[in-house]
Amino acid sequence: MSVNVRRMACSPEQVFSVLADAWVYPTWVVGASRLRAADDRYPAVGSRLHHSIGIWPLVLNDETRIDEWDPPHRMVLEAKTRPFGSERVIIEVKPRGSGGCVVRMVEYPHTGIVTRIPGVIADALLHIRNAEALRRLEWVARGRAAA
Repeated sequence: MSVNVRRMACSPEQVFSVLADAWVYPTWVVGASRLRAADDRYPAVGSRLHHSIGIWPLVLNDETRIDEWDPPHRMVLEAKTRPFGSERVIIEVKPRGSGGCVVRMVEYPHTGIVTRIPGVIADALLHIRNAEALRRLEWVARGRAAA
């Protein structure tokens, strides 16, 4: 299980504004190369994002499902990475200071072959990827706030 925490210079509402916009998903999720479609109900529980992962021409079409949506506090996703399985991603946001927040992202292998990867290896790779994802998430949230 990988746990990343980042202090951000934006509000929880600004973070959830980004999380609620399906079409910016590839801008902050490391590895997502494009968004192909989003369910009309997104980000409602049970809705899905249909995206691709990888670098062209080596891309896989996949999807991510919203399992919990409680803005501006918590979001839980199941991200599939076919044919390897799926990961559970938990994003929790708490206000901090005047206008800032702390975002905690937890990710762990949930189903399939990915659950057999030794924990120390999976955790190290996920930690590096998610540190960058949180950095990008903050940039997008701060950029929207400035606009």
